[in-house]
Amino acid sequence: MHRIIAAAGALCMTTVMSGAFAGEVKAANEKVILRVCNWEEYVDLGEWDEEEVIDLESGDIFGENSLIEDFEEWYLETYGVEVEVEYSTFGTNEELYSQLTLGDVYDLVCPSDYMIMKLMSENKVVPFTEDFFDENDEYNYYVKGVSPYINDVFWSNEINGEAWGKYAAGYMWGTTGFVYNADEVAGEDVKTWDLLTNSDYFRQVTVKDNVRDAYFPTLAILNKDKLLNESFINSENYSEELSALMNDTSDGTIERAEAKLKEIRANVYAFETDSGKADMVSGKILASLQWSGDAVYAMDQAEEDDVYLYWEVPDECTNLWFDGWVMLKAGVDGDEAKQKAAQAFINFLSRPDNVVRNMYYIGYTSSISAAEDGRVYEYVEWLYGAEDDEEEPAEYPLGYFFTGNEDDEDYVLFTRKKLPPSP
Repeated sequence: MHRIIAAAGALCMTTVMSGAFAGEVKAANEKVILRVCNWEEYVDLGEWDEEEVIDLESGDIFGENSLIEDFEEWYLETYGVEVEVEYSTFGTNEELYSQLTLGDVYDLVCPSDYMIMKLMSENKVVPFTEDFFDENDEYNYYVKGVSPYINDVFWSNEINGEAWGKYAAGYMWGTTGFVYNADEVAGEDVKTWDLLTNSDYFRQVTVKDNVRDAYFPTLAILNKDKLLNESFINSENYSEELSALMNDTSDGTIERAEAKLKEIRANVYAFETDSGKADMVSGKILASLQWSGDAVYAMDQAEEDDVYLYWEVPDECTNLWFDGWVMLKAGVDGDEAKQKAAQAFINFLSRPDNVVRNMYYIGYTSSISAAEDGRVYEYVEWLYGAEDDEEEPAEYPLGYFFTGNEDDEDYVLFTRKKLPPSP
């Protein structure tokens, strides 16, 4: 992310080599154009109001400028090279893939897990350099701060024999479930993915409009009895068997899933990508299959109007989703300056203060825990911690994410309770 000419016997040789060297230095210091494509509203664009200052014990955090502008300034100060980020956005993974298929060229993109796997399988991404993983480099904020839990996911899963972590760096992550109006939806109904086919809520529930988040709950519905069977849950190989069951793409399973999806489509209000949370806030629908970050957004927005929404993860199981950064071969391949800037961009967004800014602005959970720094956990406490006078606060052990030890007593969050009314 950051030449001595041997002495020559002939002056003319020295002159020629010196001239060539000077040209290379100039080229190395030319402005780098970094083409980045990310989800809409998925990076802090700054311009916070004064009352939005995040006043942590370790110091205030405030988003004055966009992180894009801040990165350009930081890169010049840190590496002495000017970089210009050409930043654009996409609405769905499929839209991004279509753009790439039609010839749009980007250096760095941030698709979701299944699209990262597709790009890896099609040999469209390039691996990070060894320098990116050097923990002795003070500016390598990603490798030094990534959550042990997320890091394990990235390095224990492979495509064509190569680990995800060799090509992808985690950005945001979470789970899927239902955000719902507890005054209208019975508690037992929202505890199962069958809500999507429940005729009591005809045209009052939405589901995600992408392959991963539509196929997954469909498989959960099809395999409900097995997923809730105690002998299956308590089996020694539960994780492996669950993964195999919920990633089944055999012809017979796809055929059954297609039939069930048609049933879901006939019952739900819509397949959507971004409108579900607004429809929840406005009361147009009663429940919505959502990513955890959008669920938090919907609940917070509704609460401003004294409407209280709740979150439930169905009993059968849920899926871990993540979005991550990958460098595209069509953009950076062979261009060391671009690759250096692309990796630096990931690292800059992984710096703890910028992680907090992004989490506040976007509403999602970062893949960076930065436990040694402390500010990410401070922010979680600042946002969700119980007040001193809170009676019987709920406990959430977060050690698995911050240190890799789920029993770490230093990372138990005590938060205010917000329970839905009894069904």
